[in-house]
Amino acid sequence: MRKYCMLPLVLILFQQAFAQSPLYMPLTIKKAYERQTRSYNGAPGARYWQNKADYDIRVTFDPVTNGVSGSEQIRYVNNSPDTLRAVNVKLFPNLFQKGAVRNMAVSAEDLTDGVSLKNLKVNGVAKPLPTTVKGTNMNIAIPDLYPGQTAQFELNFAYILNENTHIRTGSVDTGAYFIAYFFPRIAVYDDINGWDQIPYLGMQEFYNDFSDFRVAITVPGSYQVWATGDLKNTAAVYKDKYVQRIAAAEKSNEVIAVIDSNDVKEGYITQRSDSNTWQFEAVNVPDFAFALANHYQWNATSVEVDHTTKRRTRVDVAFNAAHADFFDVVHYARVTVDKMSHHFPAWPFPYPHETVFDGLDQMEYPMMVNDNPLSDKTQAIELTDHEVFHTMFPFYMGTNETQYAWMDEGWATIGEWIISPLIDSSIVDDYGMLPYNYIAGKQQDLPIMTPSNQTTDAYVTNSYPKPALGYLYVKDMLGDSLFLKALHHYIAQWHGKHPQPYDFFYCMNTGAGRNMDWFWKSWFFDNGYPDLGITRVSQKGKEANIEITSIGTKPVPVDVTVFFDDNSSTKLHRSIACWEKGNKTVSLTFSSPKKIKKVTLGSTWVADVDKHDNVYEVK
Repeated sequence: MRKYCMLPLVLILFQQAFAQSPLYMPLTIKKAYERQTRSYNGAPGARYWQNKADYDIRVTFDPVTNGVSGSEQIRYVNNSPDTLRAVNVKLFPNLFQKGAVRNMAVSAEDLTDGVSLKNLKVNGVAKPLPTTVKGTNMNIAIPDLYPGQTAQFELNFAYILNENTHIRTGSVDTGAYFIAYFFPRIAVYDDINGWDQIPYLGMQEFYNDFSDFRVAITVPGSYQVWATGDLKNTAAVYKDKYVQRIAAAEKSNEVIAVIDSNDVKEGYITQRSDSNTWQFEAVNVPDFAFALANHYQWNATSVEVDHTTKRRTRVDVAFNAAHADFFDVVHYARVTVDKMSHHFPAWPFPYPHETVFDGLDQMEYPMMVNDNPLSDKTQAIELTDHEVFHTMFPFYMGTNETQYAWMDEGWATIGEWIISPLIDSSIVDDYGMLPYNYIAGKQQDLPIMTPSNQTTDAYVTNSYPKPALGYLYVKDMLGDSLFLKALHHYIAQWHGKHPQPYDFFYCMNTGAGRNMDWFWKSWFFDNGYPDLGITRVSQKGKEANIEITSIGTKPVPVDVTVFFDDNSSTKLHRSIACWEKGNKTVSLTFSSPKKIKKVTLGSTWVADVDKHDNVYEVK
């Protein structure tokens, strides 16, 4: 894949043609290009930087009280050109604090006093905790931290895990828990916004720096733990037969029952029965989450994700046996990892394992997925591949989900559309099409580039189907090979970093060797709606012509089905390139000795707000 990292001279010259872009750019973002932290060819600028925080965490969970408590040591490196006199710390569990501002409902039983903090030290010196905490943000004054310097932080934390309201984290049932966003973390300080001060309100997701994690998790001895990263003391917590099963799964294409129903009944899976401390390590990931259960089964398999190095990824499913769909989820997840590695986006799966945990949500974390059970097979497939696809976006590509949810949800949506029928060929996955066709052109419909934390009714359509359609339409226009070349260029430039929207647009232009700003502007920046109609059908002898008019302002592909008087049919297609010149009509000319009876316009992933003019009956 590295062959896409270096482009031939013709593309380098092509990049230089984008010294100035017609895409509207806010002044705050434009300054990053002036400072050369980002570049108009899409690559990180010559002066690009990002800060790094590494975490050493010890955490204990008590299932009796739902208490989460722990301590952490943070090593924070200031790679910026700025002197930092304070740091912003994210306290995500404060979403459940009494009086907190939220945009999602929380059960009264889950309201708490928020995160309790104590024993704050900065560079080994005790400091008083701030007297004011603003929701999920806490600013801590620190001694001047100059460019290139490192600061050390120590802190103790505790809170009560939510039990009745499951917003991405919380109790699943008596004996199963998914615990995420549990530790105080230093917010992102970047070259565009400085400190990320946007509060976590429940709907929008996250923006985190890449970090190294060492996490020791102490739970009662009857519980198993699954987490981000590699388990480093497998033999110390599991009996030998389970150690052997895990090792076998890491090399097997077949599903291995690491913990089956008999094991659950017998108990004593771990080495001790009082409590165990599970030690995990993860390198260069933007977050850490863990889950535990005392009655879950565990199926595991693996897949070769890189044919060159023979590297494999283990695929785990930890589940309640009462949820029958999870016996099949391991197969859906395995195929997803395989197809992501070799089909779309055809980039080797970047992590050593992927664990799907039977929970109460539909949410992704590095190397972890928290999915609710579903009785419908199609829905289970679509949910599994969607959440697993998030591994690439936003975890391998460190996008800002809080402001640009479309930079990860849009990719997970197109990934779901493409991979679902590869798992089950009967699936036609049109997730999001109905809501977009409904909202498009209405007052609630906003440009995709509207920051995600500023949208309400448009949040779902702007995050999921609209950007996915944009990616799909460009894929159709470029063809699979060139599209993947451009996408791989973007991934190669920005994995492990913080790409913003313009980095994506410019990388795709450069990687494809084609200026696509006309489409980026229309689909991502402008107001408008997609609406095509058939305005004329004519046939003289064997020569036929079909005229399609763009009544709306959003460019979409043209898909036409022509039905003949002998009940046969043929399909005609034009990519979005047919609208590149700003024309409002497209003529489809073809030859056929058969007489046209009817013409229909549209297909599954072509958005269209008004379909009354999509059928033309020849009289």
